[in-house]
Amino acid sequence: MRFRYKCHDCGWESESDRIEYLCPVCGGSEKEGEFRKGILSVIYDEDDIRKLRNKKDLSVYDFLPYSIENPAWFPCGPTSVVQSRRIREKYGRKVSFKMDSQLLSGSFKDRASLLVANQALHFNENRIALASTGNAGAAMSAIGAAYGLDIILFVPYTAPANKLMQSVLYGAHVVPVKGTYDDAFALSLEYTKEKGGINRNTAYNPMTIEGKKACSIELFLQLGRKAPDTVYVPTGDGCILGGIYKGFYDLVQAGLIEKLPRLVCCQSSCSDAIAKAFETGEYTNVKATTIADSISVSSPANGRMAVRAIRESGGWATVVTDDEILASQRELAALSGLFVEPASAAAYAAFIKDSGRMDKDEEVTVLLTGTGFKDMAVFDGKITLPSAIENDKAEIRKLTF
Repeated sequence: MRFRYKCHDCGWESESDRIEYLCPVCGGSEKEGEFRKGILSVIYDEDDIRKLRNKKDLSVYDFLPYSIENPAWFPCGPTSVVQSRRIREKYGRKVSFKMDSQLLSGSFKDRASLLVANQALHFNENRIALASTGNAGAAMSAIGAAYGLDIILFVPYTAPANKLMQSVLYGAHVVPVKGTYDDAFALSLEYTKEKGGINRNTAYNPMTIEGKKACSIELFLQLGRKAPDTVYVPTGDGCILGGIYKGFYDLVQAGLIEKLPRLVCCQSSCSDAIAKAFETGEYTNVKATTIADSISVSSPANGRMAVRAIRESGGWATVVTDDEILASQRELAALSGLFVEPASAAAYAAFIKDSGRMDKDEEVTVLLTGTGFKDMAVFDGKITLPSAIENDKAEIRKLTF
């Protein structure tokens, strides 16, 4: 489809197909300590997107700006929609779980990385640089391996070892940085400036948001061409929330749904910059310390767009504690067999906290974005394995279960 770039902060637009990152007018004009300005959106030609309304064999790929070369090289969905009987009975709500933790690298970030990889192929580029605390880097590295692309990954040296090991195994050039994610981000931009290639950084490259919207389109198709009433989204930098919003926005523009579902921004109380901005209207950074590393963000890259998405959808922000996140992670596993990392569990914890504010007939979807095997260290000192028994039949009688 034909598309143009649009900045939601100052309104700048460009119809060029060239690679664009931040808005050239207001990008980087934010004050020190504030959310980034100048994030671009991809806006489709109205006639082109309206043609999708009557397309019978509608696909997620119909809504993307670049064609996906050989999708079988790295399938990116569909992921399961799970309806847990025990959780529905416990909370009396029509809740389902969108299992993007099932994607091949183990997280939602495959969706953005697949589109950026195909952006690179479209422009005959073979090198992609980015910064990550784990999941985005693992996803881009996996897809780089599948498509034969060079991935240069800058990471804070404190990032979870499980996630970094994934990227090493996929063959990426992993560069640990003695500093924060923001430091790694700055170095990745410098790398692209010096050595060329495409930069995949979250929100900085508009295609990351555009790729993540595929989840919304997929969910719409899985639910029989309808949207849920409410969607719970684990939120750190706001890029996933922005992507989920964009998918439903495009469905509205195509005339396939009448309105946006309510989007709920789910954050840890130890990393709640977007929730605070939604409540106060002040786009101020925070000091993030949550154990849910995938949503631990001090300066949310897509924070301004995320706040707008919450407002336009009629949604809200729900903040939960780290203790509530860990408790919900264990409950989700015990009641449904779904094992997710703490960042994903934040969305379930928010659903639990909000369960009384929703009507019983509402269709609610909780987005689960990363597998629990990504961060097993979170259980250190909290869970112990049972002691071994003797290899003796008499031991059976001692068991109390």
